[in-house]
Amino acid sequence: MPTTAPATTTASAPVVGEATVGELRGTVRGSVILPGDADYDDARAVWNASHDKRPAIIVRCSGTADVIRAVEFASSQGLPVAVRGGAHSIAGFSTVEAGIVIDLSPMKAVTVDPGARRAVAQGGATWADFDHETQAFGLAVTGGLVSSTGVGGFTLGGGVGWLLRRHGLACDNLVGAEVVTADSRVVRASAEENPDLLWALRGGGGNFGVVTSLEFALHPVGPTVLGGLLFFPGSAARDVITGWRELTRSMPDDLTTLVNLTTAPPVPFLPESVHGQPIVAVGVVHAGPLDAAEDAVAGLRTLADPILDHVGPVPYVAMQQALDPLWEAGAHNYFTSAILDDLPDEAVDTLLDRWWAKPTPQSELHIHHAGGAMARVGRSDTAFAQRTSPYILNVIARSIDGEKFTEDTEWARDTREALAGYGPGAMYVNFTGEGGEDKVRASYPADTYAKLVGVKDRYDPTNLFRLNQNIRPSA
Repeated sequence: MPTTAPATTTASAPVVGEATVGELRGTVRGSVILPGDADYDDARAVWNASHDKRPAIIVRCSGTADVIRAVEFASSQGLPVAVRGGAHSIAGFSTVEAGIVIDLSPMKAVTVDPGARRAVAQGGATWADFDHETQAFGLAVTGGLVSSTGVGGFTLGGGVGWLLRRHGLACDNLVGAEVVTADSRVVRASAEENPDLLWALRGGGGNFGVVTSLEFALHPVGPTVLGGLLFFPGSAARDVITGWRELTRSMPDDLTTLVNLTTAPPVPFLPESVHGQPIVAVGVVHAGPLDAAEDAVAGLRTLADPILDHVGPVPYVAMQQALDPLWEAGAHNYFTSAILDDLPDEAVDTLLDRWWAKPTPQSELHIHHAGGAMARVGRSDTAFAQRTSPYILNVIARSIDGEKFTEDTEWARDTREALAGYGPGAMYVNFTGEGGEDKVRASYPADTYAKLVGVKDRYDPTNLFRLNQNIRPSA
C-alpha cells in the first residue's frame, strides 16, 4: 500500500501536503506514487540512466481525465512538470527533480481504420505498440529505430526512421492530435480545428501541452520489405563512406539508408574475430516494390568487401525491432546532432578522426541520408523546417556503467562542433542533447521560431510546459 507521508521537494520548490495529495488520489483512476512508496524507484526510472532524479509526485494516468487533473494539480501547486511517454528523452525531460511527472505510459492503445488509412495512438504508446496494430493491415508510418521509443515525443520533435525518404518524417504524417493545455482545456488540433497548433506540434516538441493522442495518415508498407545491415571492416570506413556518399546522389526515394561508425557487438551472427573491433554498419530499408529493391541496393553491397551481408527480405516489424537488444534501458546516453549540406572529403576525414577518438566502445556516429519525401514538404508547412540538407549526423555518446561518461559527452560535443560547419548550424530537435535557448534557436529558422513563440503565447503563456526544447513565450 502507498505510504501516507507527505511528498516533499527541495527547498526551492513547494511542499505538497498529505491532504492535498489525498485529494489528488481521490480524483484520478490511475496511480499516484510518492517517495517512500514501494514502487517509487521503479516508477521514477527512465531509459537514460544519466538522469537520476527524484520527483515529488508521479501520476500514472489511465486516460485524458487523469491528465487534466494532473495538469490542474501541477498548476495549483506551482510544481514543475515533466511529461513522460516512452521515457527515452535524451535530455532528461521525462523526469524532474522535486516536481510532478505526468506519466502517460499506461495509455498505450492504438486503433486503426484500415479503410481510411488512419491510426490513433494514445500518448503513452511506443512504436512496438503502434507497429503491432498497423502492420496487421499492411500499413505503417515512419517510426523510431528502437521500438521502445515513445510515439509522442519522437513525432513532436520530427521523427527520423526507416521510412523517411519514402514517407517523410513522422510529424509529416501527423494529421490530428488531442492536447491538454496549460489551463486544463482539451483541445483538438487538425487542419480544421486549431491548425496553428497542429503546425506547431509537427516539429515544435512538447511545448504546447500534454498530447494525449496522435492521429496519423498511414501508408501501405510490407509486411515484407528488403532490409537489414551490411557490415564492413573498420579499415574500409573511408571507402564505405565516400562510396555511399556518391550513391546517395541518385538513390531512389524508396530506399532509406544510414552509415553507422561503431564497434562490433558480441552477437552470434558476426565472426568472433571482429567482436569489440571498429566496424562500419550500413543500415538499409527499401520500402517500395520488392522486385525493384535488389537493383536499388546493389551498389551498397560493393562498397567494400563485407564482413557480413545481412540484407534481404524481412518483416517490416522485425526491421523496426532489430536494434532493440543493443539499446536497452539503463545505460548513460548523450546524443547531439548536426544537419549537413554535404560530406566533402575533409568532412569524412574529420568523421574518421573523431570516430577513432571515441572514449567508449558503445559510442557511435550515425549519418542518415535525408531528402526524398522529407524534402518535398514545404519549409513553412510544419515547424520542422530543415528540409533541404541531404544528411543528418547523430553523435551518440553511450556508456553502459557511466564510466568515462563525462569524457563521452565532451567527445560528442566536440565532434558536433567539428562538423556543424558543413551545414546551416542546425540540430535535429530530438537530438540536441540538453536544453538551452541557443540550441533551440539553432534548430529553427528565425521566422519559424517567431511563429512558434506565437503559438506558445496562445496555448501556454506561463510556460508551464518548459521541460522540453523550450520555446519561451513572449511574456
